[in-house]
Amino acid sequence: MNVKQLRAFLAVAECLSFAQAGERLHLSQPALSLAVKSLEDDLGGQLLTRTTRNVALTPEGETLLPLARQLLADWDNTEELLRQRFTLQMGKVSVAAMPSFAGNLLPGALKVFRGRYPRVNVAVHDVINEQVLEMVRHRRVELGIGFEPESSNALLFTPFYMDRFVAVVAADSPLAHRAEVSWSELLGEDFIALQRPSAVRLLLEQAILARHGKLSVAFESHQLSTIGRMVANGLGVSAVPSLCIEQMQELGAACVPLVEPRIERRIGLTMLADHKLSAAAQALRDVLIEFARERR
Repeated sequence: MNVKQLRAFLAVAECLSFAQAGERLHLSQPALSLAVKSLEDDLGGQLLTRTTRNVALTPEGETLLPLARQLLADWDNTEELLRQRFTLQMGKVSVAAMPSFAGNLLPGALKVFRGRYPRVNVAVHDVINEQVLEMVRHRRVELGIGFEPESSNALLFTPFYMDRFVAVVAADSPLAHRAEVSWSELLGEDFIALQRPSAVRLLLEQAILARHGKLSVAFESHQLSTIGRMVANGLGVSAVPSLCIEQMQELGAACVPLVEPRIERRIGLTMLADHKLSAAAQALRDVLIEFARERR
């Protein structure tokens, strides 16, 4: 039983005329008769009785009629739904992004995406870098944005740019007007850090261990906004990716390039290497890459 056969049967059953049904479907009467006969042969019995004067439904035909209507309605709805998703007239895509990107650059990219595809819903998961990779690996999201992962054949990474860590200090701090600040100078102040297992925290600890030993933390928080506000109020200093500079400044803190050591890490888009993206996810990926290139 196929869609063509069902459409032929439904047209004849509703018109009770092969001639009128043929006109509705733009089929010749022989082609229409063949489709109905094929359906009857597949099902194993007559659905219609035919005479030279009229057409009538058999009891089995009466049983099939409402089912055929529902099946064809479901088929048409499914066809239209998928057409709308492929043409991005509707759809949904989920993306996971580490907080430093989600709170700073992602809104601008989403504004561009919304302007192009206003009926596509985007679900943003604002999570630490480790959870970004976990959500991608377990197919909870199609796209992840964060630091470049360790080499893995299962993941495909598209770099956006190289991000450099900067010092975050109070606006009235003597360090705020420096061209650059060394880690030795920064660590002379109370340090405010993101809580573990934040990738930013782990990266900083590993980068300074050889020269400066274990990172001594006075305050810690899960939220970058809280850290920025703490620094602005003179509770200490911090270090964040440079993409957070605007956010830190809005919170009242100042940012200065960090050296000795200079800490850099590539940020980009991660997806499963063997996963075919949905139309909506592919469109969002294109916008994110385009937006990142324009920001370089």
